[in-house]
Amino acid sequence: MEPALRAVCKDVRIGTILIQTNQLTGEPELHYLRLPKDISDDHVILMDCTVSTGAAAMMAVRVLLDHDVPEDKIFLLSLLMAEMGVHSVAYAFPRVKIITTAVDKRVNDLFRIIPGIGNFGDRYFGTDAVPDGSDEEEVASTG
Repeated sequence: MEPALRAVCKDVRIGTILIQTNQLTGEPELHYLRLPKDISDDHVILMDCTVSTGAAAMMAVRVLLDHDVPEDKIFLLSLLMAEMGVHSVAYAFPRVKIITTAVDKRVNDLFRIIPGIGNFGDRYFGTDAVPDGSDEEEVASTG
């Protein structure tokens, strides 16, 4: 999603939040964070291709809030979300704007969206899925 954003918004400032799900606990864990300076002054587009339970997205929102980004300046942008994820994020952060192209009703026992689109990154890059529960969030801030 980042290359498409850069193609349309040449001067956008990009940051990265890497959140992976711990396979033993099922909980999201923050592994990497790089945000633009003075991000609290910007509107922020939090991009996640697919949102299943919403746990990783909610952690990313919390990181942005911890960096003084106002909740009403955060936009969560996703290609596909599970209904559970939409409800979780909207309940926890009612002023975050959620934008998605589709909402699927269910998730499976591994918390993958059903029917979903599979692992978006694997489809996009033509690779095999790695069962590590990786959910990488990309953050763009606009001034």
